[in-house]
Amino acid sequence: MLVALCRFDLRIPGMASLKEKRHVVKTLTGSLRQRFNVAVAEVDHQDLWQRAAIAVSAVAGDGYHLKRVMHEVERHIDRWDEVEIIDVELSLHGPDD
Repeated sequence: MLVALCRFDLRIPGMASLKEKRHVVKTLTGSLRQRFNVAVAEVDHQDLWQRAAIAVSAVAGDGYHLKRVMHEVERHIDRWDEVEIIDVELSLHGPDD
């Protein structure tokens, strides 16, 4: 069993309030959950209007599948018009870690 954890640092230009930002983040995270069956959470920059960090995790039996899912998640976020990806960190964790 392996767990993939991917952190996405995002820029959300044009936001004028935390309420607008929360709407964009909530819509994006809901889309990721529904489309890819992954766990998603906002993990940093909650008090900034134009920044967000989300973490996405998934569990599978092999690393290839997890890397492919996370690559598709990244492509999905990249196509999302309201956000820009600043940085991506992917890590895989197994039972020996």
